[in-house]
Amino acid sequence: MSIRLANKVIVILGVSDERSMAATTARRLNEEGAKLVLAGRQIDRVTAIANSLDAAIPIACDITKETQLEALAAAAISHYGQLDGAINFAGIDVSAAIADTTEAMLKQASDVHFTGAALFIKHMAAVMQSGGSIVTTSTQASIIPPPGLGAYGGSKAGADQLVRIAAVEYGPQNIRVNSLAPGFTATAMTANYFQDNSIENAFLKEIPLGRLPTSADLANAALWLLSDEAFITGQLIDISGGQTLRRIPTPQEMGF
Repeated sequence: MSIRLANKVIVILGVSDERSMAATTARRLNEEGAKLVLAGRQIDRVTAIANSLDAAIPIACDITKETQLEALAAAAISHYGQLDGAINFAGIDVSAAIADTTEAMLKQASDVHFTGAALFIKHMAAVMQSGGSIVTTSTQASIIPPPGLGAYGGSKAGADQLVRIAAVEYGPQNIRVNSLAPGFTATAMTANYFQDNSIENAFLKEIPLGRLPTSADLANAALWLLSDEAFITGQLIDISGGQTLRRIPTPQEMGF
């Protein structure tokens, strides 16, 4: 059986919790032979996850700090001598109706989801010497409009357009840039929403494939995009089980 990421060096940003999409993806890429640079704000958690894998180094990185993103890219080169792929899972939960949204909330969402994504692409691409693949993480809330997620969905939608522009700009360097849009998925960030079954049940009614997406679904999609198998760039790939063909439940249906 072939190892799909043998000899590839991959940066993963947002590795902050064992339940995160980033940690699940790190384990999946490790299985396929990747050498990993794992990053997040809480270095103790990043280090614990890195130590559980075959070939991974931990780096402290806050996506809102450009100097730290530049240092993250440099760490891949200094430790492994190359960078072949990078995926950004950094995100924050900013929820409020537009009428209740503050300037600070909008800025926070933009700093992480839009500006952070732009600078992540910039610095990862800058050190890719032989082409590569860059992936960011969007959301189904950038595709269909959910009440209460204007700052979150809006900032992610802006980053989706950024991905398309980056794909055009970096294509001549053989660098592919794509984005993954997960549906409602059980992770550390969404754990509170799974304490009430009514929320999960409301979402299940809108998913043609009959189950919620999992972190493993995201990891498998990330693996494909980061491998040499994916001749694709500038795309937003929907990992929702088809929910974006329908709608997001109303707050009343979710029991709010």
